[in-house]
Amino acid sequence: HCTEPNTYDEAYKSEHWQSAMRAELEALAKNGTWKFVDLPSHVKPISSKWVYKGKHKSDGSIERYKVRLVAKGYNQIEGLDFLDTFSPVAKMSTVRILLAITSIKNWYLHQLDVNNAFLHGELKEDVYMSVTGSVNSPKPNQVCKLLKSLYGLKQASRKWYERLTSLLLQQGWYFTYRVSEN
Repeated sequence: HCTEPNTYDEAYKSEHWQSAMRAELEALAKNGTWKFVDLPSHVKPISSKWVYKGKHKSDGSIERYKVRLVAKGYNQIEGLDFLDTFSPVAKMSTVRILLAITSIKNWYLHQLDVNNAFLHGELKEDVYMSVTGSVNSPKPNQVCKLLKSLYGLKQASRKWYERLTSLLLQQGWYFTYRVSEN
């Protein structure tokens, strides 16, 4: 059983957590999540924090050490750091109907899970974030200008929805819109 750290300093004492943090940073870098910039004088960056979670096997032993760098989105200012947060979801009644039709017609059902889905959304807003612990900027006092969404941002789910919508439309899919019940 592993003890999940509450702070970066606690995590830094364990090679397992250090390794997981390095892996997270490598994934964020590979994704092009941010670039380092000098902070504009009129901007207050949002902060970030590390979140640690031990994933366990059914026997209780540790399977892997999972770490996420998350933005403290509760510090974001509407109209400045984000514009829209709404992203639609399917009603459960719609899902049940689709499952029933699939069963009646003996169709095959497929599902997918997009790893780190929220990290694929592209930001149009200028969002600056300070990062603590093991993130070194090329020059002193630089911050991260987010180019892609990050867990914790108010608009993270919206940006993923926009990205997925764009990809589906490019593949020839189309959307239906529910008629209002008014």
